[in-house]
Amino acid sequence: MKIVKLNAIDSTNSYLKELVRQTNVDNGTVVIADFQTNGKGQNKNKWVSDSGKNLTFSVLVRFDSLKVEGQFYLNYVVSIALYNVLKDYISEKLTVKWPNDIMSGNQKICGILIESTIKKSNVKNAIIGVGLNVNQDIFPVEVVKATSLKKVLNTFIDKEKLFDKILIEIQYQLIAIKKQEFKKIKNQYEAILYKMGIPSMFVDGNESRFLGKIIGTSLTGNLQVELENETIREFGVKEIRFA
Repeated sequence: MKIVKLNAIDSTNSYLKELVRQTNVDNGTVVIADFQTNGKGQNKNKWVSDSGKNLTFSVLVRFDSLKVEGQFYLNYVVSIALYNVLKDYISEKLTVKWPNDIMSGNQKICGILIESTIKKSNVKNAIIGVGLNVNQDIFPVEVVKATSLKKVLNTFIDKEKLFDKILIEIQYQLIAIKKQEFKKIKNQYEAILYKMGIPSMFVDGNESRFLGKIIGTSLTGNLQVELENETIREFGVKEIRFA
C-alpha cells in the first residue's frame, strides 16, 4: 500500500482524484494530510479540522465487478470498519448514523465521503475519504454536535497507531464486497445503526416534521422508517434528517 503524506492540501479526496486523472495510481493508494484547507463532507458540507490533530485521509479502491446499484455497500463496509476500530477505544454509545457518520452518543466523531467513478453499469473505482476527530479539543461554535476521541476519553491518542488499524480494517471489510456477501454486510450495518428502533422526530425533504422509527435499510440503500400508522417509508440521502 502506497501512502502519500502531505502537510496541507485543499482536500485529500480532490488531490487523489486529480492524481488518478493524471497518472496510473496503484490500487490501495492512500493520501493523508495534516491539514485540509477545504475538507469535504456529505452534501457539499465542509469538514472542519485543526492542523495536525486529526486524521484526514483518502483511499483509492478499484473494482472488477461492483454494480452501480450496489455501490452503497461501500458506505456500509467503510462505516463498519471505522466502527470496529473505534469500539476498541469507545466501548459504549458508538453507532453509525445513516448513511455513514460515526457517532459517540449524539455527537459526530467521524465522517466518511465516498466518490465513485462509473463506467457503464459498474463502479470502476472509488475514493474513500475519512475525517476522524482524534486529538482536537475545541470545535467552532457552529459545529455544536462534534466531538473527538480525546474529548470522550480525556487522553491523548497515538494517531499513527490508529491510522494503521483503520487502513487494515478497511482492507479487511472490503473483502466482503469482493465476495459479494451483501446480506452479511447489510445485517452488520443495521446492527450498529444510530437510533435503530427508537421513536424519533424527523424532517423530510419538504421540511415536514414527523414521528417515526428506523427499522432498517432497503435493498437499494435507502433508510426505512416506520411511521405512527405502522406504514413504512423509504428515504434517500437528501430526503430525511433528524429534527
